[in-house]
Amino acid sequence: MKTVSLKIDDSIFVETENILSRIKISRNRYINEAIESYNKLQRRQLLEKRLKCDSDLVKNESVNVLHDFEKIDYID
Repeated sequence: MKTVSLKIDDSIFVETENILSRIKISRNRYINEAIESYNKLQRRQLLEKRLKCDSDLVKNESVNVLHDFEKIDYID
């Protein structure tokens, strides 16, 4: 386990301490769970960005293929 030192805004610290006194878990556990949750959110956002980029590439290629098909002169 790694040790991290951080500075927290006073208002966030006070709110966190109030919550901790009610839910009865350690500050360390609370911060670990908060970071884990935020990491999941960030991974989801990164995946969404990558999928959107890939989707745009596929969309553009599909339009190009469609245009190529439209240029074919069909003989009955």
